[in-house]
Amino acid sequence: MIHRESGVLKTTYEADMALYPLPIARWTVAAIAVLMFLILPLILHEYYLSIINLVSIAVVGALGLNILVGYTGQISIGHGAFMSVGAYTAANLVVRLDLPFWVALPAGGLMAAAIGAVVGIPSLRIKGLYLAIATLAGQLIIEWVINHVTWISGGVQASIQMPRPRLFGHEIATQTEMYFFLLFFVVLAVVGTMNLVRSRIGRAFIAIRDQDIAAEIIGIDIFRYKLLAFGISSFYAGVTGVLYTYYLGIANYEQFQINVSIDYLAMIIIGGLGSVLGSIFGAIFVTLLPIASRLVMEAFGGMIFSQQAVLNIIPNLILFGVLIIVFLVVEPEGLNRLWRNIRSYFRVWPFAY
Repeated sequence: MIHRESGVLKTTYEADMALYPLPIARWTVAAIAVLMFLILPLILHEYYLSIINLVSIAVVGALGLNILVGYTGQISIGHGAFMSVGAYTAANLVVRLDLPFWVALPAGGLMAAAIGAVVGIPSLRIKGLYLAIATLAGQLIIEWVINHVTWISGGVQASIQMPRPRLFGHEIATQTEMYFFLLFFVVLAVVGTMNLVRSRIGRAFIAIRDQDIAAEIIGIDIFRYKLLAFGISSFYAGVTGVLYTYYLGIANYEQFQINVSIDYLAMIIIGGLGSVLGSIFGAIFVTLLPIASRLVMEAFGGMIFSQQAVLNIIPNLILFGVLIIVFLVVEPEGLNRLWRNIRSYFRVWPFAY
């Protein structure tokens, strides 16, 4: 009897539209908050906190891409390019103008949103594979511009050193401090996305995804909302790029190439399209899989393969690809669907139906 709707009566619209309408949901959120803010920073080594920090950054980017692909149905392979726009915008503002992070971070997101809206203009006339190719072209164009315009990046393959963010005069330097810094933005991104998809804008996104012609007939401005979806998604991507730059201490175009866009697309597909929780699951899965596969192959792969093959080829190519294919065959709707099946089972347990 751990999860029951019976006996929970909703007498107002506010109660019916609450983010966490059931007591078990509120208890779960409170337990997760205690775990993330109080327990993990005290018991984990900084190495494990650094892994969680990478997952936290990936969660923000995955949420943004899922708004576009999962909720609006617009395919994009240019997420990494929008991340680079945010990263270089913030890096130039910090290095050249000495602006604080609370100015540089939203500025990077807004610049990425503006570029994303421009790239999303073809979405009015094309969709599906053709739109994917258009966003891929945007990825390549943005990469070329950043790499060759000197006043943006400093020249071909140049990098911009990024100082650590400062809060009330204190430099956020350690992994523990960076953990709390990133966790704040993760909470903002999760709550913001959950409220967005429940709003009028989110319902319009879902209507466009399900049937854009019917959505236009009932009065939804298709072009406006498609551009808005591209802008919001790109804003998330720009903020993700800024967080990566602050975390790594450097802005370099190699951090945001097309393989990064494909990684984020894999996150939302594996986690579950059109799901906030699926974005979190996918970010955790894709970020941890290379680390876990490397550890496994280092422990057991040496008995079959050479050390060079184990460290360079097996984890990054074969094992990563095979596990993703197998998982999608077993559960094509993602980890979120798997979690829903488990939750549904316990909702009616011990009864059969």
